[in-house]
Amino acid sequence: MSIKAVRLHEPQQRADRAARILDVAAELLSRHGYRRVTMDDVADEAGIGKGTVYLHWKTREQLFGAVFAREMLRGIDELRQALEREPSTCLLHNFARVYFLAIVDRPLLRGLLLGDLHLLGKLTGSPATDRDARHAAMAHDYLVLLAEHGLLRTDLSVDEIGYAYQATFEGFLRAESSTATDSSKHADLLARTVEHAFGNEAAADVQLDDLAAATATLLSGLIDADLAASGLPGI
Repeated sequence: MSIKAVRLHEPQQRADRAARILDVAAELLSRHGYRRVTMDDVADEAGIGKGTVYLHWKTREQLFGAVFAREMLRGIDELRQALEREPSTCLLHNFARVYFLAIVDRPLLRGLLLGDLHLLGKLTGSPATDRDARHAAMAHDYLVLLAEHGLLRTDLSVDEIGYAYQATFEGFLRAESSTATDSSKHADLLARTVEHAFGNEAAADVQLDDLAAATATLLSGLIDADLAASGLPGI
């Protein structure tokens, strides 16, 4: 094989290796938590030298931050895929249900969103980042989109609904046990709560295909921006 051919394969090999490191780090974090996992542990489990891990991430915090960033993107991508399969996912109560289950199925993502000290270690309480600002802006734009289609109650502002919805969603998430066997029922209850609390019962018929496509576009833009900023090899 020529040197040129080898070089052509190097980017993919590097991406595959980075993905493997992230997979291993995620598994170790799930089992042991931030404080008990070292770069040596990750390298040993991945079957590579520690120096190879440092080629991708210069510090343990950067590596584990990338693990959590990927978990977040995977949860968001699950929402995007649900929108493509079923346009009614764009309605706030259905959106909440799908995202709730996506988080419950991902212990690392749940720990990230709830600030789990065991999982996050030094990453707990980190200052707000550009990523946080992007996610907040996307959530606001999504609620504005729903309001423009007459799908939210009109006696509260979008910001007020956003605050109350976030508090409701996080409350359900905090109440969910990691060993719960009826998460689907709890997701249904969350959906009913969100629908009655924030929906507009007088809303006219809406073209859900168009609204779902617009919502998916918002999610796609968020995923692309996060990937570009994080340097992740993919999700």
